[in-house]
Amino acid sequence: MADESELDLTRVICALEEIPEGGCRGFTAGGGDWPLRGLLTREDGVVQAFVNRCPHAGHPLNLRPHDFLTPDGALLVCRSHGALFEKSEGLCVAGPCAGRALTRVAIEVSAGYVLLAPGVDVERLADPAG
Repeated sequence: MADESELDLTRVICALEEIPEGGCRGFTAGGGDWPLRGLLTREDGVVQAFVNRCPHAGHPLNLRPHDFLTPDGALLVCRSHGALFEKSEGLCVAGPCAGRALTRVAIEVSAGYVLLAPGVDVERLADPAG
């Protein structure tokens, strides 16, 4: 496991402690006019990352920063059309895109930080047509 001095800072998304257990957090990676907008979930200590784009109409799931969860915190919700997604797999379990899934973003956790996995193509993931 790398220590903090060995981290590739260009891949750091956030500190692990910034994602509450059972919760979510939005993030942006890359630059330009169309950076990758994503979200992180943390369940039972396991962090997952997805592109913040509903497979139904391509809208971001949230309307307010970091606001991705149903009131009970059990599922991710698209605030545009009400689609519901599992936090661990991104699978849509109800709504207009049932059976489809959010696009996963490869990540790793190291030295208390969440990082994009080596080789993640941020531009491709950010592209709505991609």
